[in-house]
This record gives sequence, C-alpha cells and structure tokens, in this order.
Amino acid sequence: MNAKNLVSANLPEDRRQAVSEGFAMIRENLSCLIDLTPSERRQLRKVGDKERAFTKRALDLAERNLDVLPRRFDLAEMRRDIQLLESLQPILQEVRQLQELVNDTWLAANSEAYGAALAIYNYAKASDEVTGLDGTLGDLKRQFAPKTKKKKPTEGTGS
Repeated sequence: MNAKNLVSANLPEDRRQAVSEGFAMIRENLSCLIDLTPSERRQLRKVGDKERAFTKRALDLAERNLDVLPRRFDLAEMRRDIQLLESLQPILQEVRQLQELVNDTWLAANSEAYGAALAIYNYAKASDEVTGLDGTLGDLKRQFAPKTKKKKPTEGTGS
C-alpha cells in the first residue's frame, strides 16, 4: 500500500540562500528582538487576551488621571511596550503560519523519504539476484533491531 505523495519539490541552493538572506534582513529590521534564557522565560508573567485588555484599560486610566501615578512611574515606557506588542502581533502571526507550513512540508518530505527507504530495504531484502548487499543490508537491518536496555550498576553492593 503506497501512501499519498504529499510533497514533490526541491529547493535549489540559490533559493535556500535567498531565504536565509531574507531572514537575516528580517532580524536586522527587528533589531529590538531579545533572546531570553529558559529561567527568564519562567519568571515572566503569563499574559493572555484578558490581561492585554486589562493592560490597555489601565493605560487609558493612567493617561486620563496622571495624578494617580507616582512621578517615577514611566508611562512613556509602558506606551512603548504596548506599541511594540501591537506592532509585533501581526508579524508573530505570519511567523507562526510560516513555521507551520515549513514544519508540515518538512514532516511530509521526511515521512515520504523514510517510506521510500523502507521500500528499498524490503526490495533489497527480497532480492536473491544481487550480490554484495550483505554488509549494507546488515547496516540497514540494525534500524529494526530490538533496543537493549543498559543494566544500571547496583548501588550499595559492598561486602
């Protein structure tokens, strides 16, 4: 049973290079992007749609009632953060869509290539007419060898 061929394409080196250059240009134009460590990510507040709406209402309240804020409160910085958030939102949506397309294409091509490899393996295994395949077939056969669990050394086995 042959699976449906979902993708049949190639990506010439010059086009792959052009994509890489495009990403370099995007990174250059988005020089405001930062790279958080996993620890820094965990420390950030989790903000969803409700929290973003709250944030905008709070900004509106602050702008109409400046006297409720201490002098050291940086309202301009809050405006910049919200403006950046709003500017990045459509870009984030485009990046997510592109990532999904690239990932789906990669998954399909990977699956199809592996399916073809399995067919080649099965054809070669069934072939009695071709000599000199034993070494290569042995290498391929290891893919299907049962995984052996490594024995853990027993602790506290002193005399």
